[in-house]
Amino acid sequence: MTDRLPGFSTLSIHAGAQPDPTTGARTTPIYQTASYVFNDADHAASLFGLQSFGNIYTRITNPTTAVLEERVAALEGGTAAVACASGHAAQMLVFHTLLQPGDEFIAARRLYGGSINQFNHAFKNFGWNVVWADTDDVESFQRAVTPKTKAIFIESIANPGGTVTDIEAIATIARNAGVPLIVDNTLASPYLIRPIEHGADIVVHSLTKFLGGHGNSLGGILVDAGTFDWSRDGRYPALSEPRPEYHGIKLQETFGNFAFAIAARVLALRDIGSAISPFNSFLILTGIETLSLRVQRHCDNAKAVAEFLSTHPAVAWVNYAGLPGDRYHNLARKYAPKGAGAVFTFGLKGGYDAGINLVSNVTLFSHLANVGDTRSLIIHPASTTHSQLSDAQKAQAGAGVDVVRLSIGLEDKEDLIADLDQALKA
Repeated sequence: MTDRLPGFSTLSIHAGAQPDPTTGARTTPIYQTASYVFNDADHAASLFGLQSFGNIYTRITNPTTAVLEERVAALEGGTAAVACASGHAAQMLVFHTLLQPGDEFIAARRLYGGSINQFNHAFKNFGWNVVWADTDDVESFQRAVTPKTKAIFIESIANPGGTVTDIEAIATIARNAGVPLIVDNTLASPYLIRPIEHGADIVVHSLTKFLGGHGNSLGGILVDAGTFDWSRDGRYPALSEPRPEYHGIKLQETFGNFAFAIAARVLALRDIGSAISPFNSFLILTGIETLSLRVQRHCDNAKAVAEFLSTHPAVAWVNYAGLPGDRYHNLARKYAPKGAGAVFTFGLKGGYDAGINLVSNVTLFSHLANVGDTRSLIIHPASTTHSQLSDAQKAQAGAGVDVVRLSIGLEDKEDLIADLDQALKA
């Protein structure tokens, strides 16, 4: 026996998993079932009353998904996790657990365009109001705090620009305001950045991206850091007040440092219903086994491509934090010393039309709306993912009309450079 803590790659392969007790299967099986048999009436009652843990219905828990949840929680350094159907669903579960009508949350302007749209429009149907702040002006988060503020939301590495956020500085503001810091860690993955180590209270991912890594399955997850006292001042009644649907249980009091994950499961996932399929959980688990190998190759390739583009005559600028001289390079060295990620943007001297032409002429890069695939991907955000925004909003989000976003894959870097070169010349 040893007291040694397993390393990252070991956890990526083994965390949460054991050989199947019935068959001895080494790979986690796909438990493709809707529901589960109870031992007896008392067992059923204890499950429904949160007096014991177990499986009731795959909308709430599933053995395959449970391994995925435990593995991601271990990689992020959290206490528990809840997986669901997509990254958007994970954000919905988080805010449904935290907010009531009329509440506010602060979010960084530099976000995935779909999150901007979700926060600006869909969330208003629930009476949840977003207040925007600028990660380049950390004090703007402090200025945005009001008595209605219930959370702060940022991305560790922002999509689409690949800019690195000063997590610790914003965590200090959240802590002083008495609200949780939520960090979307999708573009970094826990291999590059572990936000909980820098003050995050909740971490979310689109599992579809680097964790799954192969562009073949949708999923999302939230990770509870176990660091926030939800009962401190009564601002989060879902966790601090008695729950009538569970015989008056107070979730924070009963479940302690994984109370948020329990609340997100039994109050949000239970009723919203955005469950991940066991098959997708299986595919994402398989992807996570090679996470450290893949993400390092992603980063190495991305740096090489960024260096090429930085000297190309058709390119006006390159925004990649892995390049010396980039305004976010020092933050990347602090938070992501193993690499600045695989997603970055650059600007074309020809503007909007040049962006359209470029994505139309690549042959190895795939023109589509995703990141984190083994394959290299390209998109012109102003005409696609951020097209619903005004030009001013696009610029604020790092998706101006001249911007092209790349997600660099695992191909030979020389082939990626050659494809971009011919398309830029065309």
